[in-house]
Amino acid sequence: MKWTIYAFYKFFDFPDFAEAREGLLAFCEEQGICGSVLLAAEGVNGTMAGSAEAMEGLMAYLEGLAGPIEVKAAVSDEKPFRKTKVKLKSEIVHLGRPDLRPGETAVGRYVEPKDWNALIAEAGVRVIDTRNDFEVRVGTFAGAENPHTERFSEFPDYVEQALDPSRDRKVAMFCTGGIRCEKATAHLLEQGFEEVYHLKGGILKYLEEVPEAESLWRGECFVFDDRVTVNHRLEPGETECCRGCWNPLRPEDKLDPRYEAGVSCPLCFDRKSPERLAAARERERQRVLALERAAAAAGNG
Repeated sequence: MKWTIYAFYKFFDFPDFAEAREGLLAFCEEQGICGSVLLAAEGVNGTMAGSAEAMEGLMAYLEGLAGPIEVKAAVSDEKPFRKTKVKLKSEIVHLGRPDLRPGETAVGRYVEPKDWNALIAEAGVRVIDTRNDFEVRVGTFAGAENPHTERFSEFPDYVEQALDPSRDRKVAMFCTGGIRCEKATAHLLEQGFEEVYHLKGGILKYLEEVPEAESLWRGECFVFDDRVTVNHRLEPGETECCRGCWNPLRPEDKLDPRYEAGVSCPLCFDRKSPERLAAARERERQRVLALERAAAAAGNG
């Protein structure tokens, strides 16, 4: 089976989000859809996978709640998620500002992927990668600044320390699918920045629409599923991640004695208790067994 993967989000007024959870979860389970979707009063955000027909049905279901939703699509030969999750949250992307709602609050100017290269090549434009440090490690745009955040909620502190509206007249930002930039640009405008831009549809839409020969993207793009990364053709990349902390692994990391496949790496080993390491080993054992059972079933079929 070919798995169709949809990444999507929509900010909208969603006061009944908690009541929508059970129906959405049941629909996904009935249709064999896996992945994760977040619901909050400010909207919906998810990355999910299933058959092409099931995913079309899912979008029709969600658009019945939210209206039209833009989708970034990809295809995988392997099942990209192990479970189906529908979670209730205070924010669909956690900046620590549930009061800052794109759609009700002004956001930056959208830049189409075809126009992005020209913008970030302009003199005097601060180009900011709003993703976390471990994502930037595997790929980013040429000349972009890395805020070195461990989580998105640290981004306001970075803005306060590194940016100045009186000096930084033009700021251009980007993220994986566009959602983080909705809040990041709204935050900058609130702080007095005047010319704030963001890449419409994020990196994934840029990789989809801009020819590789013209691209200013360097490396691979981290995605939060079992593909780990995608290349410029939106195919699964070559980067591996530690399943214990999801940090990208360099070849030398896998030679370190603290590396254990599916359990830990040099970046997370010292932060885990013996109990957590044991639990991770059991999860990895179960994952491997599930893969073996699936392979055996496919062989018998």
